[in-house]
Amino acid sequence: MGQPQARPLRHFLTLLDLSTDEAQALIDRARALKRLQREGIDYLPLKRRTLAMVFEKSSTRTRVSFEVGMAQLGGHALFLSPRDTQLGRGEPIPDSARVLSRMVDAIMIRTFAQDTIEIFAQHSKVPVINGLTDRFHPCQLLADILTYHEHRGSIRGRRVAYVGDGNNMCNSYINAARLFDFDLHIACPRGFEPDHDLLADNAARCHLSDSPATALTGADLVVTDVWSSMGQEEQEHERRQAFAGFCIDRALLSRARPDALFMHCLPAHRGEEVSAEVIDGPQSVVWDEAENRLHAQKALLEFLLVGPPPVQV
Repeated sequence: MGQPQARPLRHFLTLLDLSTDEAQALIDRARALKRLQREGIDYLPLKRRTLAMVFEKSSTRTRVSFEVGMAQLGGHALFLSPRDTQLGRGEPIPDSARVLSRMVDAIMIRTFAQDTIEIFAQHSKVPVINGLTDRFHPCQLLADILTYHEHRGSIRGRRVAYVGDGNNMCNSYINAARLFDFDLHIACPRGFEPDHDLLADNAARCHLSDSPATALTGADLVVTDVWSSMGQEEQEHERRQAFAGFCIDRALLSRARPDALFMHCLPAHRGEEVSAEVIDGPQSVVWDEAENRLHAQKALLEFLLVGPPPVQV
C-alpha cells in the first residue's frame, strides 16, 4: 500500500487547482531543484514513493520527465499503457482509481477526455496529475512559465501571443493568464477558437482575433502548437488549409518585441506552424522549455506528496 498522505489530498487537474501564491512558489522551487540537480546534490524526499503513470496517449517528454523526476527525488515511476491494464479492457474508471490509489502514492494520467481524469480524481485516495487531456495541459504551462522566468524574470504584466489552434495549450494559456496575471492575445482561424466559456470568464486578460500579426504586435512571448493534435490526423488536410498564414516565420516574429522569446511544447512541424529559422533561431527557447518539464514536475510532485521542505535546500 502507498505511503500515508503527509498533507491534505490535492489534485492537479488544471492550473487553477493552484492559487497564485502556490503557483509562483512552484516556479521558484523548480528553479531551486534544477540548481540542486545541476550541482549534483542528492535530494530524496520521495524515497519509497511510487508514481503510477497511465498513458492512453503516446508521449516522449511527459513520460521521460516524470520517470526521471521520480528517480531523481528518490522514488519510482511505473508506466501503464492501455495494453497493460484493465482500463484498456473497459474496467470502470472509478474501479481503476480505487485499486491503483491503494497501491501507489500518486497517479499521473495522459488521456483524451477531461472527464476521465476528473472522475478518476473523485475516486482516488492519492493525488492525481493531469499529464495532458484534450482540454488542458497544465504541466506544460508550469514549464513554460519557469522558462520565461529564467530568461526574462516575472511574466506578470507581460504581453503573450498564442497563435494557432484553440486547443489544450491555448486553454491552458488562458488559465495561466489569470493565474500569473499577464495579457494574452490569441490568434486562431475562425472555427478553431478556444473554449468559449473559458475565454468569457477571462475576458479582462484575454483577447481573441483571427490575425496573427495583430496578436504578435509588441509581444514579449510568442507561443504556437501543432495544427493537428493527437486524434485529429484525419482532419490534417482541412486544417492545413484553415491555418494557412498562421506559420510563425521571421517576418511575423519581427512584429513582436526585439527581445521576445519563442516557445513550442513540441513535437514541432517545421514549415507548418513554425519556420525552421524561428524554432532553430536565437529567440527560440524550446529546448530549455522541454527540459524544464522535468524540473517543474519535480516541484509539483514534491508539493503534492510532501510539501516544500521546512528549510529551502
